[in-house]
Amino acid sequence: MASIFTKIISGEIPCYKIAENDDFFAFLDINPNAKGHTLCIPKKEVNKIMDLDEETYLGLMAFSRKIGRALEKAVACKRVGMTVIGLEVPHVHVHLIPLNDMKDATFQQKVAFTDVEFKAIAESIKAELLY
Repeated sequence: MASIFTKIISGEIPCYKIAENDDFFAFLDINPNAKGHTLCIPKKEVNKIMDLDEETYLGLMAFSRKIGRALEKAVACKRVGMTVIGLEVPHVHVHLIPLNDMKDATFQQKVAFTDVEFKAIAESIKAELLY
């Protein structure tokens, strides 16, 4: 059965898309730790990051770096943190989280945004992407 992320990639489930290419996809986390919390995923559905082939792993890191750099410009923060935990969805995903305080990285604190706010956040990150 396809993961929720595979359904997002296919368009079955809507998302606040940031970017995509042939191999990777980035979108806002709908249950974010902080404003701009973004997920980067490979389009290939693989459960664990260490099970990715080397080319996909390195490609995911490069894609995540590009998104993270745009995120850091778009959202006021001290830095963008990166983590790969992946227990809640069996599809590799990199969390990019704007950090101003260590609590932003704990996954214990969540922030809420309206649809309009999510769209504005996504657009501001897209505007900072350098292709």
